[in-house]
Amino acid sequence: MSLINFDAIRNLVSRGDANQKQELFQEVLLMVLARVTRIDSNVELVEIEHVKEVLKEQIGVEFSNADILTAASSEIFESQPLARYLAKATRKLTESERVTILSSLAYIIRSDNEIRYGEIDFFNQVAMALRATPSEIAGLLSADDV
Repeated sequence: MSLINFDAIRNLVSRGDANQKQELFQEVLLMVLARVTRIDSNVELVEIEHVKEVLKEQIGVEFSNADILTAASSEIFESQPLARYLAKATRKLTESERVTILSSLAYIIRSDNEIRYGEIDFFNQVAMALRATPSEIAGLLSADDV
């Protein structure tokens, strides 16, 4: 699947049309949700299943467990930190897309009923990189509200 290659993220410098911007959102959502499963060294099946569920619901694409694990381990993270990619991507994401990313991330973090400090740190990094507002972070806005 092309989303796993993160081509749209790699091509952030291009202006892009509406389809490319939609693909960018899809890749960012996949990257963030897949990556959070690896934050603690304890990747649980429930987290993977919830990531697959959110991706199916939000972008209409079904992924396998292997797809999620591959995305979480992508070499894209070796060349630049995730926060740098997100900071570039946020300029092309809508407020609704940022809210969706943050609320989905919070859902995944809570999915195994144990919130770890590494996950909180990761959430904070993502929120700052996306330049999220306090109301977006607090979940006071939903993607439907914006």
